[in-house]
Amino acid sequence: MDFELTDEQVMLRDTVRDLLARTYDPETRLRVTDTELGWSRDVWKQLADLGILGLPFAESDGGVGAGPVEAMVVLEEVGRRLAPEPIVDAVYVPGALVALAGSEEQRGRILPDVVGGAKLLAFAHAEPGVRWPATELATAATATAGSYTLTGTKNPVAHGDAADDLIVSATLPGGGIGLFLVSPNGTGVGRRSYRTVDGSRAAQIDLDNAPAELLGADSDASGAVAAALASAHALLCAEQIGAMEEALRLTTDYLKARKQFGVTLSKFQTLTQRAANMYVSLELARSSSLYATAALADGSVDPVVTSRARLQVGRAARHVGQEAIQMHGGIGVTAEYPVGHYVARLTAIERTLGGGLDHLAVLAAQVGDYELPEL
Repeated sequence: MDFELTDEQVMLRDTVRDLLARTYDPETRLRVTDTELGWSRDVWKQLADLGILGLPFAESDGGVGAGPVEAMVVLEEVGRRLAPEPIVDAVYVPGALVALAGSEEQRGRILPDVVGGAKLLAFAHAEPGVRWPATELATAATATAGSYTLTGTKNPVAHGDAADDLIVSATLPGGGIGLFLVSPNGTGVGRRSYRTVDGSRAAQIDLDNAPAELLGADSDASGAVAAALASAHALLCAEQIGAMEEALRLTTDYLKARKQFGVTLSKFQTLTQRAANMYVSLELARSSSLYATAALADGSVDPVVTSRARLQVGRAARHVGQEAIQMHGGIGVTAEYPVGHYVARLTAIERTLGGGLDHLAVLAAQVGDYELPEL
């Protein structure tokens, strides 16, 4: 198997890297994330014009028709620059739900505006007090004269503060999970926005008999949800790889420049060994991230593959982040220096769509399915 990027994928990587490098240095990123929106609509337009927002969608839906590897390449560059634009939360994941579950009319009405950058979506799936994976939803759909209303609470909804439309999961009257299109400004919808630990935005969505449009047919959409979330897990892994790479680079550069007792820190053997261990963790995580992406490219949606990757990458991210802070010392936790922001983002991702213990529980539940080796 060839693990090298193709010429086209290298070109895509370099294009995204150049755009984000020109846009975001640490000071510029801080200014942008401190605005009310928390990201740049100018950068968003450039991403749309380059076709980045349309990468995973079929050409018939206005997209590019690229595969999971291309999306992985983009998210690694997003992680490398800590770009705050909500590519995954506002386009790739909720757009995938529309593409998978929506009717032809709904896809044609919604997706071209999404991939063109004119419309932002958000997937309202998580509920307060419910651990990942959410198999039973308290939010319920009620059918009335051929239409639906939803009642329940969704929180956190990543980048739900800026969404033009919400894709809401709810229990169908006959059982199973349905996906519904809801206007955040419609009747019966309350939206409370807040900042997260990494400087991103999220919202709590309260639904009280809110009018909703069913995506696709009146049938269980659990398969579409599983497929979209499997993609989200792989993309989060890729973003963590990019962030870890930059955190390691910042740390090694600091060790080469900072002096103690008249010599640079890189002369201290223990510190160089710890930096080498960070590199080992990064490369183990990179292999796991590629494993998750390759599974999606083969058409496999396997929760065991997902949890293996998320657990390994999450553990590596914790190790790399903690060591980066420790070897920088006090400057590593200042708002002006970037390494602390990388650690904050790595920590936030590690808690998104289940933490390490949640993924470990998924893997532990499968132990009985494996055959014992015979000597």
